[in-house]
Amino acid sequence: MVLGVRSLVDIYETCNLVILEPGRFEEAANQEVWVEAMEEEIKMIEKNDTWELVDCPHGKDVIGVKWVYKTKLNPDGTIQKHKARLVAKGYSQQPGVDYNERFSPVARLDTIRALIALAAQKGWNIYQLDVKSAFLNGVLEEEIYVEQPLGIVMKGHEGKVLRLKKALYGLKQAPRAWYSKIDRYFTDHGFRRSKSEPTLYIKTQGQHTLLLSLYVDLIYTRTNTNMMMEFKKDMMKTFEMTDLGLMSYFLGIEVS
Repeated sequence: MVLGVRSLVDIYETCNLVILEPGRFEEAANQEVWVEAMEEEIKMIEKNDTWELVDCPHGKDVIGVKWVYKTKLNPDGTIQKHKARLVAKGYSQQPGVDYNERFSPVARLDTIRALIALAAQKGWNIYQLDVKSAFLNGVLEEEIYVEQPLGIVMKGHEGKVLRLKKALYGLKQAPRAWYSKIDRYFTDHGFRRSKSEPTLYIKTQGQHTLLLSLYVDLIYTRTNTNMMMEFKKDMMKTFEMTDLGLMSYFLGIEVS
């Protein structure tokens, strides 16, 4: 039984989405939307004071970088944005040389479900904050050098490299560095980390409670609106964030 057919326009647009994601820098450099996406990524990196241009130290390994392109879609399949991500070639990193600790806790699905169930039982709304380029906030403990990315090689300084102050996506220690940064922020602002679930944080003020769960982004719920607004204001002052408002979808869970 045929339930329906798709128009040729729908099929063309769906197929065209694949073409919209370049596989190489040379392809992206010829398309304005991807050039703008790369410029936005570099702007974010430089605003975050992620690196500095230096002479290549003798005997130090220099990690390569590459551009990765992704077309983000809305729930209805339309294009939301074109995203270019500068990624370190972390597969070339050597343990004990380029990184030591790489473990970072990840929110368990059961924890997210429990938080959603509690909010539903109490009649609380659940909100979501998107941390823009979250891993770029992680401060590195190791001495890491990467090559200058294609498209922004400094004229007259082609032989120099970039010493990283903060993490790049792709580095083995990037998740750990981000978790350490955000964990310190939460504990400094009065949150208690759950002993059994290190991605679950609780803050109490008198009769009121604020609960949040951290993935790369975070979701939170509360008993008091003023407490929530204060938390959100402080977070957005410290980190580059997008307020996604009421949560509708998270880690494969649809919330209504």
